[in-house]
Amino acid sequence: MSVFEVYALCYGRRTGYRGEHFLGYGEDSAQPHPTAYYVWLAVSPEHTVVVDAGIRAERAREVSGLDYVEPVRLLAALGVDPASVGHLVLTHLHYDHCGTVGDFPGVRIVLQQSEMDYWTGPWAKRIERERWLLDEAVLDHLRPDLVDGDAEVVPGLSVHLVGGHTAGMQVVRVETAAGPVVLASDASHFHENLENDHPAPLLHSMTGVYGAFDRVRELAGAGLVVPGHDPEVLARYPPVADRIVRIA
Repeated sequence: MSVFEVYALCYGRRTGYRGEHFLGYGEDSAQPHPTAYYVWLAVSPEHTVVVDAGIRAERAREVSGLDYVEPVRLLAALGVDPASVGHLVLTHLHYDHCGTVGDFPGVRIVLQQSEMDYWTGPWAKRIERERWLLDEAVLDHLRPDLVDGDAEVVPGLSVHLVGGHTAGMQVVRVETAAGPVVLASDASHFHENLENDHPAPLLHSMTGVYGAFDRVRELAGAGLVVPGHDPEVLARYPPVADRIVRIA
């Protein structure tokens, strides 16, 4: 089994409001609340795996107040050529997680069957409430290797279907020298979601979100959970370059 090093690469930052990030109205809902946008890199002697692909530059320009750097530039800062990446895991198909797949030539893209079915199946044209979350330009050219449920991507790195946030939301479990690391992505946007059992507003299934919380905790055990949009990640782990921290 491979033992990986794991990095979080912050390709975007902006300030929103707590009401955008936590379900239910509260007296603090109008308070400013910063958010960060990440892709993740898992590297072993045998494998280079990228988790999520961020926002493509054209779409990023449409996001008000977004401080954006192309994900491939951050990978370059770590000496990673996109052409050398063997696997690209897409945790789900929201625009801020799959936008730059075209920058990874020849990569094997790993996606859950239920996620692909949701956006391309018989209901796809009727889910207008959520359609803005999809990057249509990416979907039109996406040719993933689909998995159904839990699956080993390479030895030491696996994906796990949790749902909740989207129909086919998956998280990634990585074996490191420090123990397991679970890249929760949007199964828990912030540490606070998981720590306080508090869902985010954008969700596919309320009970699914709570089930995802439980599954993430189970997968991590005594290891680490890395949320998908928490700026605190940059403060909790040692920096290795601008916008990049080493998780384990």
